[in-house]
Amino acid sequence: MKVLVTGAAGFIGFHLSKYLLERGDDVVGLDNLNDYYDVSLKQARLQQLEAQSGFRFVKLDLADRQGIADLFKAEKFDKVVNLAAQAGVRYSLINPYAYIDSNIQGFINILEGCRHNNVQHLVYASSSSVYGANTAMPFSVHDNVDHPVSLYAASKKSNELMAHTYSHLYGLPTTGLRFFTVYGPWGRPDMAMFLFTKAILAGESIDVFNYGKMMRDFTYIDDIIEGVVRTLDHTAVPNSDWSGDHPDPGTGAAPYRLYNIGNNNPVELMHLIDVLEKTLGKTAEKNMLPIQPGDVPATYADVEALVADVGFKPATSIEEGVRKFVDWYRGFYSV
Repeated sequence: MKVLVTGAAGFIGFHLSKYLLERGDDVVGLDNLNDYYDVSLKQARLQQLEAQSGFRFVKLDLADRQGIADLFKAEKFDKVVNLAAQAGVRYSLINPYAYIDSNIQGFINILEGCRHNNVQHLVYASSSSVYGANTAMPFSVHDNVDHPVSLYAASKKSNELMAHTYSHLYGLPTTGLRFFTVYGPWGRPDMAMFLFTKAILAGESIDVFNYGKMMRDFTYIDDIIEGVVRTLDHTAVPNSDWSGDHPDPGTGAAPYRLYNIGNNNPVELMHLIDVLEKTLGKTAEKNMLPIQPGDVPATYADVEALVADVGFKPATSIEEGVRKFVDWYRGFYSV
């Protein structure tokens, strides 16, 4: 297949592109290489991808309507995985317009590209953040998610609604993946795992929000990629049992699907820190703080739909995942 992977220089996009190339697909990797975090890390990921045959990099912004339209027309992709987005809950309180440009304007450009160029399947990144004020655990794709608590979450919920519209109107198969706190080698520097590791090794204090009373369904990158690829290969189809009298948010009468990809095993923040301390051989100085605006106290993924449809359930333990991340971090930064 020829696959477009947007956000290819990002954490998940890099790993996905690498996987697809290794199995023999041709990959066009798109990224705008913005400076939301260290660009040199993005460039280091790209160097790895560009060393493999079958990969071509395109520097382009999703919000560039004509540029995206021209790319789709020229390349005639079989399938598309849209991972490019303005990420981060807390940053959405500071720079909300970035989320509209990338996550709303950018996504409609992708949908239009797919619609007009016979793309067989669009898989796109949603987020566990869409569950917002929901407190019933574990979070299920069959639950209503109409109470986001950050603009980032609202933008991801908007993507799901926009995708459904295109599935309904144009028969475009779309699958949205709600990722739960992804971590692992080559991870994002703005995420807790990276921030904590960097600070502990430097002998600096770490900020522990909600006084440590946070629960996160930490999901290892290899599990995320396996889930993405299986759903990419399993083109969304209509749910023949779907009823407007009792509408199921996770499926549709159109070729539309939503899945959680989470470890199905939430971990207390203090336990994560304990595992990190043991793995690093150093104790962290903890700065205990209240919960941040836009944050939710807990996430926990119900993955029954993913297991039923593609036969996969993430299973990497936090101990194994942390060890692999720390090994990469020490090697990459020569610590």
